Amino acid sequence: MNDLRGRVAWVAGATRGAGRGIALELAAAGATVYATGRTTRERPSESGRSETIEETAELAAGLPGTVHAVRVDHLESAEVAALAARIDAEQGRLDVLVNDIFGGDPLLEWETPVWEHSLENGLRMLRLAIDTHLVTAHHAFPLLSRHEGGLVVEVTDGTAEYNADNYRLSVYYDLSKMAPIRLARSWAHELPTATSVAVTPGWLRSEAMLDHFGVTEQTWRDALEREPHFAISETPRFVGRGIAALAADPRRARWNARSTSSGELARVYGLSDLDGSRPDAWRYLVEVQDPGEPADTTGYR
Repeated sequence: MNDLRGRVAWVAGATRGAGRGIALELAAAGATVYATGRTTRERPSESGRSETIEETAELAAGLPGTVHAVRVDHLESAEVAALAARIDAEQGRLDVLVNDIFGGDPLLEWETPVWEHSLENGLRMLRLAIDTHLVTAHHAFPLLSRHEGGLVVEVTDGTAEYNADNYRLSVYYDLSKMAPIRLARSWAHELPTATSVAVTPGWLRSEAMLDHFGVTEQTWRDALEREPHFAISETPRFVGRGIAALAADPRRARWNARSTSSGELARVYGLSDLDGSRPDAWRYLVEVQDPGEPADTTGYR
């Protein structure tokens, strides 16, 4: 089992989805986790979602580690700086930083050219996807670089290889999902004492995706009548397990500046999702879904 006892992690963007799954799996491995997000019970989500950062901490009850829920808007430099100072005061170190901030999906206008897409929504999407990561890095890296062996994870949608070959829905979304991959390479250059990696989950059974199909985690297979390829989907805990394994790997420097996926991490570290399967969504996407083949996950999970 991954042992992250004594390690301190900051998961930025942990209110829901992959960020929540990552925070929980780091805590399951024994880490002390600071989970940040904008949505609290007192402050609703700009996207209309009901999940809160407090719930993420509550879900960690009983795990070996601890999750501290902190309300932070990562576009507000002072708020990010305040949390970095708090982590320094309370822990004196930061070992893992996960940049999973986005929340721009409701702003996306699918397959819409730049001259027709809302400029306001598009630029807001870029701010959420890129500016937030830069603000967080600015304030977190001095603490992270204080000790050798830190880990920075930039969470995105798509591997470097897939995104290089495929246009992702709109210019704003495309930029939003390519930028974290490039940032991971930048951090590898700027942080010689740490390992920096871009990681993508596969087709995520996030709270929003389950709601989209009108199913729950227990009934998610009911969505296959509407979308058969959803059979390759995974829980948010799957990518969390991969990142926890990466953080615990004494040889994690071999991943430096790379782009990888939850499926690849699971294969390398021998991990499985909550149901015992090992979905490899990005290989499935290239070999089955994109070519228009019938849905069949045989050999892919």
